[in-house]
Amino acid sequence: MEYCSTIPPLQQLAGGLPPPPTVMVPVGVLKREDGTKNRPEISKSVMFSDGIRPGCDLTELDMSWDMKPPYRKSGSKRIPTPGSSMPSTSVKKQNLPRLDPNTESYVPQDPNAFPPTVTIHKGQVSYHAVTNENLLYKTLKNECEPPVMFAINRNLYAYVKILTLNCCVNKTCWNVTSKGLDCVGQDEVILLIEVLPDETRVPKDLLLFINQLHLEAMKGNTVSELGFSIYQGGNFLDSREHAGFLFIRQTLQCLQKIILPPAPFLIGLLVHRWETPWAKVFPLRLILRLGAEYRYYPCPLFSVRFRDALYFEIGHTVMKVLADFRNFAYTLPGVRGLIIHLKNRMTDVMFPRNRYDQVIKGLNNSNDHVLAYASNFSIDADSHLVCIQTNTGDESSYQTQAISINNNPRTITGTSFIVINGALKSSMGLSAKSSIVEDGLMVEIMPEKMEALKAALKNMQDFSIGCGRQGAPEPDETVNIKWVDNDVQFNLGVKSPIDGQPMDGIPSIRVHNGIDYKGTSRFIRWTEVFIINSDDHPNGVYDPVDINKLSGNIAKATCTALVKLLDLLANAGLTKLGVRTTIHPDNVGYEAGSEGMKLPPIYMNSLDNELIQVLHKAAQSSQDTHTVLELIFYILDD
Repeated sequence: MEYCSTIPPLQQLAGGLPPPPTVMVPVGVLKREDGTKNRPEISKSVMFSDGIRPGCDLTELDMSWDMKPPYRKSGSKRIPTPGSSMPSTSVKKQNLPRLDPNTESYVPQDPNAFPPTVTIHKGQVSYHAVTNENLLYKTLKNECEPPVMFAINRNLYAYVKILTLNCCVNKTCWNVTSKGLDCVGQDEVILLIEVLPDETRVPKDLLLFINQLHLEAMKGNTVSELGFSIYQGGNFLDSREHAGFLFIRQTLQCLQKIILPPAPFLIGLLVHRWETPWAKVFPLRLILRLGAEYRYYPCPLFSVRFRDALYFEIGHTVMKVLADFRNFAYTLPGVRGLIIHLKNRMTDVMFPRNRYDQVIKGLNNSNDHVLAYASNFSIDADSHLVCIQTNTGDESSYQTQAISINNNPRTITGTSFIVINGALKSSMGLSAKSSIVEDGLMVEIMPEKMEALKAALKNMQDFSIGCGRQGAPEPDETVNIKWVDNDVQFNLGVKSPIDGQPMDGIPSIRVHNGIDYKGTSRFIRWTEVFIINSDDHPNGVYDPVDINKLSGNIAKATCTALVKLLDLLANAGLTKLGVRTTIHPDNVGYEAGSEGMKLPPIYMNSLDNELIQVLHKAAQSSQDTHTVLELIFYILDD
């Protein structure tokens, strides 16, 4: 009773009270859809970057708490150019490094050997063998020198540097940043690993891990924000306790000195083997626990090898009834953009309007009496609940702490989940009850109140829950369920290659099974389409069939127009291209560019011959709708 609603959650955190008891909700909180949750998902082809699930079998949600990303068959389709022949072996081909069959990369299995370094000038890649290890180490450590680029695979590289991050954490780290993952629909990644004492040799396992991401992405198995990727090659970084990387986006952390790839990019956090269940089921808990461990809000970007696990045996936790820790068949339903703020005697649960479908999916899969959602880290909060696991006697227990921005007063505290239990008894004399459970919030309400809440969610209406004694003049605490502005926290920092136009909050679809159009020694690949405007699909809901058909026709015409000019484009350094099309009965046109500049006339003339008829045909059937799409292409070495 010490944790009934008469004590607000922020006061519970202030101390002076015993740790809150573990609250167990009935088993079976989440129903499985038709008993088929254990079956693998149908193969997909593309996925939305902003988390929209249109319901078409051509698209798949790009969100970490959903099932596996769409599968793409290994190898891609190739269409040779009419009139061109397959290239014969040239001097350039003979100078290519040899793939190591054991690592499926240029990274040699021999622990004493290095992959080649590379330089790229005007599209021409030059490979250099590492002959002086001491000179290499001095170059890596000298912060006045540029980073060293290693070749991992064809069209896949990694920038490597030893950095002393004295701006904020005073750590010396290996900085390994990928280059080329975006060509296979995978965000580029940054791996920051603390340098061991007397360590002078590049941790090649990090290069092999990037190659693994590349190979998986070619099959369509990409990793996204809050996604977890297990290393598949046995011991990782000289320990069997290192499982793999959990990937996050940068929020409030310092990025000074770090080698940054073009946005959007992911930063990998090294996960201990014992922490794997949390990385899979409830990654935000692990991320914030790392922040508490290293006193860095919300979490550090660097990883420490050979550290102790922050979580161990699962033990008694409310999550055991909200997620499947054995088969990982289901987990706490998440809503992209959902944030929960604890303030003084007030809790705000904020659902973005463009995530209505995700809210309803969680509602439909919930138990009759229990409704639960995983939330997201809030950059507007100045502190956040953290769940700490401790050993007490024979069993472990979970306790609540809070981490906050250094030297900032705590006014808004974020939580990682909310559980609403509709089984409160009227005999308790409470209208509703709110309490902190681990790193989340438990709200208990009466059955009739639960029915009213579900109806409000279905109708996208706000809902308020007053907690405290029945008949009290005013509640001790109020929980507000709110529908707020659309979530646009995606594609942040992305710029158009045509003119540098920001793509922040513009939804896009990654293409994983596109056709590669082959020239003499290079090929062109379509990787993404941005949906800048689509009038006939309000509120960010698009018809994936229409978008896929239209963008597919545009991509085919673009590739056909440029395939004979690939060498010219590459030699000019124009290897990432954008084509922005406008389709309306009264306004049809397109722009094409690279490196922030429009393409020269030779390429535009070729595009005119192929694109104009496609766009006019699309405009004739557009029915007065205004559609603006931007397609992204890469020119790659064959």
